[in-house]
Amino acid sequence: MILGDIPADQSSALSGAVTTLDDMFRRAMMRHPDLPALIDPPNRDSFTDGVPRSMTYAQADAMISAIALRLRRLGLSTDTVVGIQLPNTIEQILTILGVLRAGMIAAPLPLLWRQADCIAALSRVGVKALITCGRVGNVDHSRLAMEVAAEIFPVRYVCGYGAETADGIVPLDDLFEQTDVPYTAAAVPERNGHAADHLALITWEVTSKGLVPVARSHREIVAAGLAVVLESPLAESSAILASLMPTSFCGFTVTLMPWLLNGGTLILHHPFDAAVMSAQIAQQHCALAVLPASLIPRLSEAGVLRDDHGLKSVLAVWRSPERLATAAPWRKTDIALTDVLGFGETALLAVRRNEEGRPGPIGHGPIMAPRDAPNAVQVAEIAVTARSTLAVRGPMVPRAAFPPGAERSNAPCLDMAADGYVDTGYPCRFDGAAWTTIVSGPPAGIVSVGGYRFVMRELQDLVARAGPMNTLAALPDTFAGHRLAGSAEDRAGMREALMTYGANPLIVRAFRERPDKPAAG
Repeated sequence: MILGDIPADQSSALSGAVTTLDDMFRRAMMRHPDLPALIDPPNRDSFTDGVPRSMTYAQADAMISAIALRLRRLGLSTDTVVGIQLPNTIEQILTILGVLRAGMIAAPLPLLWRQADCIAALSRVGVKALITCGRVGNVDHSRLAMEVAAEIFPVRYVCGYGAETADGIVPLDDLFEQTDVPYTAAAVPERNGHAADHLALITWEVTSKGLVPVARSHREIVAAGLAVVLESPLAESSAILASLMPTSFCGFTVTLMPWLLNGGTLILHHPFDAAVMSAQIAQQHCALAVLPASLIPRLSEAGVLRDDHGLKSVLAVWRSPERLATAAPWRKTDIALTDVLGFGETALLAVRRNEEGRPGPIGHGPIMAPRDAPNAVQVAEIAVTARSTLAVRGPMVPRAAFPPGAERSNAPCLDMAADGYVDTGYPCRFDGAAWTTIVSGPPAGIVSVGGYRFVMRELQDLVARAGPMNTLAALPDTFAGHRLAGSAEDRAGMREALMTYGANPLIVRAFRERPDKPAAG
């Protein structure tokens, strides 16, 4: 492991991790500069511009420095917030690390966010630059970024990858040719305190009161990564297939942190194509696959998850942790499966399946990793609030609201108690006999659709704006958590209205034409 062994005699060893994410990448690069670091999806041209790339650690290191240097030469200062909206390609990983090397704060945006969501989120955090690309599917993301920037006064620059980007975009593709940029050229000026205590990442929590920015330091992110890696077996310098976007705290942790802690190769999969994924796992000899938990049964039945291809471990990521109780047993005894429960942007827990392949219990009080190991370390602490919701504190949990002073404003912010517990909003109960915590449902008023969370009341208000007879419902869905179903007399007009509002495509798709009704026109 890049950080070395965790001391066995430190009950709070995770809180002692004193390194930055850039330090971790640099250590891996210095150990094996010629090892492949990043590999693009082989079907990249089917969803975005550019040919698939593969980069060694040395090549990636030069590109990261080039990105950092360009940002600093634009006049952006230390701790500037940089919004990033890119598909699951190597540019996204390089850009995040480039922003961090420049001493700035990365704010990755969910790929399906459109103008309304982007403006609502970024206007809260003082963002000064956006980084995007040209095409993703049939959407011009460079134009989207320019439209967002026009509505947010502090934004000074919009940068982008791709041959065809909107006018006014600062191009970044030329940086791939700058292979001789030294690490020291992008060195960050000295800061007060330890570099690991400075903010690295901003993600957004969806709450009934609105979007809440959640900011984390390098130290907190490393602690979350260790909580996952300590519970899931992974040999050093392994190949890791990542199918989740690093745009949430959970997605960021399970994608970047096993790779940075392991020092291996990160193989990116733009979700989802089972045939492409199967080929990637076999050809790249992936030892670990990071997947949405809801898709694992189907991928297993389709023969994608096979130990004869070298697959040793799977991370099953639950964005709706209340659904773990209904999970089917894991029957592949030669492949270890670890459930990763994401409690919004507050915390995550990793629990390895037992010998019968059934989910392990969520503990109560101090949570240790690896469970039942003699050298286990505390990764979190769980409690049940007075209103019977799950609260978490510990080394991965943020210690303050963001931006500074948000707790004294009328804007929604992180719900933090004086004792450090953050209320996740998930209803739960404590089983004293088994000493476990049972999560019974999602936060009140929140629905989850394919990894995206929505406030149902806001969705219904948005739909009502387009006409009083229009309705929207959230229906249970085996794979996506919920499925949005809309009703409107003029479905085409409704879709056009929602796109004009800048709504998420998942909402627009709820009003697609019914199979038994021919599309208008």
